[in-house]
Amino acid sequence: MKLAVYNIKGEDTGKTVDLNDEIFAIAEPSEHLVYLDVKQFMANQRQGTHKSKERSEIAGSTKKLGRQKGGGGARHGDIKSPLFHGGGRVFGPRPRNYSFKLNKKMKAIARRSALTFKAQNGQIMVVEDFTFDAPKTKDFVNITKNLKIDGQKILLVLPGHDNNVFLSARNLPNTFVTTASDINTYRVLDNKMMVVTVSSVDALNNLK
Repeated sequence: MKLAVYNIKGEDTGKTVDLNDEIFAIAEPSEHLVYLDVKQFMANQRQGTHKSKERSEIAGSTKKLGRQKGGGGARHGDIKSPLFHGGGRVFGPRPRNYSFKLNKKMKAIARRSALTFKAQNGQIMVVEDFTFDAPKTKDFVNITKNLKIDGQKILLVLPGHDNNVFLSARNLPNTFVTTASDINTYRVLDNKMMVVTVSSVDALNNLK
């Protein structure tokens, strides 16, 4: 698959790049593996620190409130019973780890499937390599306007970490900057347009 290369002014340079069909046009993309990989990514983001107090953890008297029988009502224990306001919670949430394992081969197929979907939908744009002399959000905004993708959710893929570009895009909503080596299924799908620099294409073409 060939894609045109644009400069940061939004002009077609007349150059093209080749996308590896083994990465961007696999024969049988798997929606199920994409689902599992995204599910694992989101599960790994959960802190799992939610906690409520049960009756043994509530501060209060343990004295039995009334006699066992003959009171004319239901039997009660102490004031920490879940039946009373301020009592402990029954089967409340406890800290837990939500992460789960997914094989490397499955994750690789999921990532290739996601890249295939993006390529099929025409949501990948290739631009010439660029950088900024200093962090400046206005310069990054101008690039998105020149490429006519401003207002969309954007993923910018760089060949390596560029602090000036990262800081220039950090304050923009719906904009995420990553490197080719750190790309994953969730990030590929969680955007409207994926902008890839020329140097990043080689790294993506050699993904395992």
